[in-house]
Amino acid sequence: MKSRLDLLASVGQGVTESEAFRLALQQSVAELNGLGGTVHLRGPMSALRLVSSAGLPPHLILPWEIIDQEGPSAPARALRGDGVGVWVSTERDGLWPGSGIAAVPVSGAGRAIGALSIVMGEQGPPTDREWAFLRAVVGWAEERMGQAPRPGRVGAPGEESGERLLRHALRAVQVGTWDWDIKSGKLVWDDAALDIYGMTAADFQGRIENWLEVVHPDDLPWTLAAAQRAIRDRTVFEAEYRVRRPGGRYVWTQARGRVVLDDRSEPVRMIGRAWDSNEAPTARDVVARALRHMSDGFLALDEEWRITFVNLSAEQTLGSSQAQLVGTVLWELPSVLGVPDLEARCREAAATGRPAGFDVRMSVAGGEPDWEPAHGEMKARVKVRSYHLRLVPVPDGVTLYFTDVTELRRREAEQVAAERSSAERAARIAELTSALAGATTSRDVVDAVARRVLPPFGAAGLMVLAVESGSGRLSYVGSVGYRRDFVDAITGSTPDRGGPVWDAILTAEPVFLPSVDAFMARYPAMRERPAEGAKKSWAFLPLTASGHTFGICLLAFDKPRPFPDGDRTLLTAISALVAHALERARLYDAEHTRSRELQRALLPRTLPDLPACTAAARYLPAGQGMDVGGDWYDVIPLSSGQVALVIGDVMGHGLSEAATMGRVRTAVHTLAALELPPDEIMGHLNEIVSGLGEDSFVTCLYALYDSTTRICSFARAGHPPPAVVQPDGTVHFPSPTPNPPLGASEPPFETVELTVPEEGLLVLYTDGLVEAKGREIDEGMAALAKLLHTADTSPTADLDLLCDTLTTGLVPADQPTPDDTALLVVRVHALAPDHMASWSLSSLPQAAGDARKLVREQLTAWGLDDLVMTTELLVSELVGNVVRHAKGPVRMRLLRSAELVCEVSDGSLTTPRIRRASVTDEGGRGLQLVSALSQRWGTRYTATGKCIWTEQALSETGTDRAGQRHGGGRSGPGTSPASAEAKSPAH
Repeated sequence: MKSRLDLLASVGQGVTESEAFRLALQQSVAELNGLGGTVHLRGPMSALRLVSSAGLPPHLILPWEIIDQEGPSAPARALRGDGVGVWVSTERDGLWPGSGIAAVPVSGAGRAIGALSIVMGEQGPPTDREWAFLRAVVGWAEERMGQAPRPGRVGAPGEESGERLLRHALRAVQVGTWDWDIKSGKLVWDDAALDIYGMTAADFQGRIENWLEVVHPDDLPWTLAAAQRAIRDRTVFEAEYRVRRPGGRYVWTQARGRVVLDDRSEPVRMIGRAWDSNEAPTARDVVARALRHMSDGFLALDEEWRITFVNLSAEQTLGSSQAQLVGTVLWELPSVLGVPDLEARCREAAATGRPAGFDVRMSVAGGEPDWEPAHGEMKARVKVRSYHLRLVPVPDGVTLYFTDVTELRRREAEQVAAERSSAERAARIAELTSALAGATTSRDVVDAVARRVLPPFGAAGLMVLAVESGSGRLSYVGSVGYRRDFVDAITGSTPDRGGPVWDAILTAEPVFLPSVDAFMARYPAMRERPAEGAKKSWAFLPLTASGHTFGICLLAFDKPRPFPDGDRTLLTAISALVAHALERARLYDAEHTRSRELQRALLPRTLPDLPACTAAARYLPAGQGMDVGGDWYDVIPLSSGQVALVIGDVMGHGLSEAATMGRVRTAVHTLAALELPPDEIMGHLNEIVSGLGEDSFVTCLYALYDSTTRICSFARAGHPPPAVVQPDGTVHFPSPTPNPPLGASEPPFETVELTVPEEGLLVLYTDGLVEAKGREIDEGMAALAKLLHTADTSPTADLDLLCDTLTTGLVPADQPTPDDTALLVVRVHALAPDHMASWSLSSLPQAAGDARKLVREQLTAWGLDDLVMTTELLVSELVGNVVRHAKGPVRMRLLRSAELVCEVSDGSLTTPRIRRASVTDEGGRGLQLVSALSQRWGTRYTATGKCIWTEQALSETGTDRAGQRHGGGRSGPGTSPASAEAKSPAH
């Protein structure tokens, strides 16, 4: 130790303070076998500033360039201590290697002005002898500081020698000190800082704005960004920038600072130092500085893609300092992790060995911060920016340039968008013209305008109103984007109410209101209207066709919108197209309404209540824009517990098809009354349809169900087969080969007979139920079978609900079909065996007496004594006629259902007819008696002859005693299940 002190003592008295500090550190580190050391001097503010260092790498020194005098660091504690020295273990301060830091104060004029610190190795704290050596070295340095040449100015009068000594020492290293209060914006500079920033004490106001005024405008954004980053990350601030000196000349300066935190670890101050870096550089330094400060980002990368050089613009873009970036692999940076395929694109570009470029988008955090003095803080903007990256391969790696092209790309995108918008608008107008040409109904016109006018103009609302020809009031046509209550408030208004709607209609000139203020200024009496409609600008376009204005088309917008001349001309032209299309559609609507009314009138209003079956039906018209069709259905009661079930479809749509449907349906009723078999009825219908014209074709299914035998026979022409549902839910389709449609068929027609189980279901339908776009009829029938199998088809099931299930499942409301749909669901009932009685009779005259006896006995057994006399007269007359005029075999049958049916059959085909008998005629009055005694009577042909039948009403008592089940019919389309509840015919 003595030899080292003797070596220091041999140093002459003319050395500078910086040289004295350097020698003191070197000898101290060597003697104590330390890792390195530092010397700090106290500045004019509460900060210790690094003035010399030895043996320590820059990344360890950087945080200690400025130290808070009141902090816990070893130099600060030595400065505040008792003058002996302090030891701080590095276990408490993980920034440093070794076992700890030993620090002794540096004094001048009896007070501490700094500290000398040694980073110790693994040996631990200094021994007493080593502490003594450190104090001796510091004493030597203090002596040489007092003997060093005095640069610059002389101390102020009255200034203590220690203060002068400290000031001279700080000026010797040509560094200024500053202290910035982040919250208030207050700034403190020492004299050296005033010199560096070219400002006199008189001009300096102690605000951050003083610094902002002298920094070059080009360097201010990234310098502020670096400060903001240091505050945000609690790291060191470091920047090199140009400062304006008096006379307007700019010089380069460097600054470093450290953030000071309060008790809550919030940044409150930043203390640092600044120095002049404008010395004459080498040519290489000139290039490096040019790259460092050029406006485009620049990175140099080695062969492993590690960053070796980064300029200030790149630091700002990447959101990190040079110290954090250098040595880092490019795509491992947090700021570029979100750039898709960056590594692959860079490697691919570098592999070619030629310069290459591409665009990327990056989120820039802390870019271009704004200083707000009123609040004393900086706020950084976070943006997504577009950059063009250009890779240039060099011998030892690549260089990467990236230019901010956000504005350039935005302008290019705006130009492309404008061109695309213009093209799209022209295309949409062409589409509108085509759509309006094909629009059939008024709703079609409104939908076409909504789809092809609102989007290109950015409109949010559409309303179309027409003037009623009789009352002169406004009627609703259609709307989009408006509440219905608001539309209703406008609908029905008359010209005396005024307003923009009537102004446009009465003048036949469009009214454009670009804002709410414009609306209120022109129509002050309607100030509440804009708020009610929730719109901000409007275009009221009159609808004029054939020289007559008949309505208004209103376009509304969610925001104020100027209407330039081009838009006004285009909207006026569009209104003319809409007017002509709407005028044509209104004529169609009128005809369509008449067709619908005719079709509704021709369909059965309700279905009859019958003992033989219970039925429910649905009719669904084709989708919007389609004309009416010719689908129909019927349930026709016949004699003796029989019922005819009919469903059909006139091919085509329109008023004539609806009329054809009415004619065919009437013919079916007439033919059914003759009680012909299904194949003969289909033959007669084919002749009728063929006579209507070559273009008339009808599909039809005619089914005849007999409740006494449970046999259903049917014939069909071009129509899908019925679905038969067993009580257990099994579904099958009887599938004989169908005949062509009526009008194109050639008799004979094939008849199919099948036995329907008690309480089984027959489902009759038109092709609109099972056939649709993208679904073949076979697929639709399979879907129908699946629905019937899974639905409730039990004997107690509600058939109306079953109809709803089938139509909802096969014809969804949100998928309009191009064809009408008719559906008839029938639950069949069998007449109980004990409600039927049948006998064979002889063809002799005594047969009438036998018939009366049999009837009397059977009616007594059924408890129908009140009908015995009448029924005896009827059978006596019927059997007597057979014996006299017909031939055997003779049979008689009684059926007890909702009515009492009496049948007499024979083998003759002679049809009895009622005729008026004269006074002298002995016969001819029998059928008059039959007609008088029964409520209905008739004749039907059988396979072996004919059958004459009569019906008598049962008394209420007789009906209840018999306990006969009466099936209830169901109403037709448009009637609720409650209103269609079945009732006993006796009631």
